[in-house]
Amino acid sequence: MPSPSVRRLTMAAISNSLSLKHSFSLSRASPSSSSIKFKFRRCYAAFANENREYVIVGGGNAAGYAARTFVEHGMADGRLCIVTKEPYAPYERPALTKAYLFPPDKKPARLPGFHTCVGSGGERQTPGWYKENGIEMLYEDPVKDIDIEKHTLTTSSGKLLKYGSLVIATGCTASRFPEKIGGNLPGVHYIRDVGDADALILSLEKAKKVVVVGGGYIGMEVAAAAVGWKLDTTIIFPEDHLLQRLFTPSLARRYEELYQKNGVKILKGASIKNLEAGSNGHVAAVKLGDGSLVEADTVIIGIGAKPAVTPFERVGLNTEVGGIQVDGQFRTSTPGIFAVGDVAAFPLKIYNRISRVEHVDHARRSAQHCVKALLSAQTHTYDYLPYFYSRIFEYEGSPRKVWWQFFGDNVGETVEIGNFDPKISTFWIESGKLKGVLLESGSPEEFQLLPKLARSQPLIDKAKLQNATSVEEALEIARESLQGEAAV
Repeated sequence: MPSPSVRRLTMAAISNSLSLKHSFSLSRASPSSSSIKFKFRRCYAAFANENREYVIVGGGNAAGYAARTFVEHGMADGRLCIVTKEPYAPYERPALTKAYLFPPDKKPARLPGFHTCVGSGGERQTPGWYKENGIEMLYEDPVKDIDIEKHTLTTSSGKLLKYGSLVIATGCTASRFPEKIGGNLPGVHYIRDVGDADALILSLEKAKKVVVVGGGYIGMEVAAAAVGWKLDTTIIFPEDHLLQRLFTPSLARRYEELYQKNGVKILKGASIKNLEAGSNGHVAAVKLGDGSLVEADTVIIGIGAKPAVTPFERVGLNTEVGGIQVDGQFRTSTPGIFAVGDVAAFPLKIYNRISRVEHVDHARRSAQHCVKALLSAQTHTYDYLPYFYSRIFEYEGSPRKVWWQFFGDNVGETVEIGNFDPKISTFWIESGKLKGVLLESGSPEEFQLLPKLARSQPLIDKAKLQNATSVEEALEIARESLQGEAAV
């Protein structure tokens, strides 16, 4: 008879070679499932320094929601390990460019207030929550190498982890200015984690003149927060208008006017040659392509992000949209390895294209879908509806708080309704169908209508929509189109 150690090795080998989804569904289906689960736990306890049944790499939103889904399926306790470069348990990252940056008198957000999964109305998963649910957390120890053949990960501290199933949730890293043009000068900031936001707050406390580089989500949100500090603020970006990948020129003009009313200077269509340092080595100005200088003692760079694929390039990358290629269950081409959130290049079923979405809503939903597929008999393809939102000028004392939501695809012709005070909406129509809709300052009921419209893509009377005299009337026309589609 084999020795106990040989039997344990055999069990570990079986768990790593078999489809975990099938082996665990068997354990739940049988009345004797508790004994089977007990065997797995004994196996992994015997290799507590090396073997993990499930490993999540990354500590952002996707990791937190994936962990919750493991717990909901009863498969976390003693089985799940999360490896993160951060010193904190997963948190709702969007707060970092919104409420986290509010000045002290404006009730800024702080941990543990925004740990996952409060962003979607779930339980706050503090470090204690992970301990209570038997989830092993390896903080400040990012993965630096993977051996696909041996199913092992090596962390920066030299720790070796053998995984049964691996979920890559590494997200993105901020795109940076090169060092040779001043990208690393003191006073130059990028925001991806709490440490970045803390460093920026220290700068804002002393700042007089702030320059925000980038006219996208990060740029708009950070500039709005800087207004709350009553700082001289300038936004610089090369595009023709704010948030060019979503806003129409007309809609962008409304937001640009709002920022200018709040004292923000906007330099659009501008290129940057370099960031200049003062005599103390600290950033002192932004030099534009035309040679002019914009004084600044604090510069925030928000020019996009890159998927954090290192060291997982061998798993299989997508050369068109970036990130790690996965299928509708978030499986990579390597058995036992999955990728979710910002880093995943996945089939966007509703529009029949491969896409990579950098948004918290997708991070949450993709993590949940992936883990459910891994642990259960779920086989349906991820069917995501693109959704983006932002909240700006929402701090206490702000003369006007702004919250907009967008659902769908921004393709085709546009119809804009409303005067932006108090609300505005934009509809995207292609081949007579309503493809996407954006609403600012709507009611909860109106916001709930948007995803229904974007997913159904009803035929809509463009002329009738253009003649609407209010946002409410336009949304009612869209609602009627939706009901007419259902009647057919």
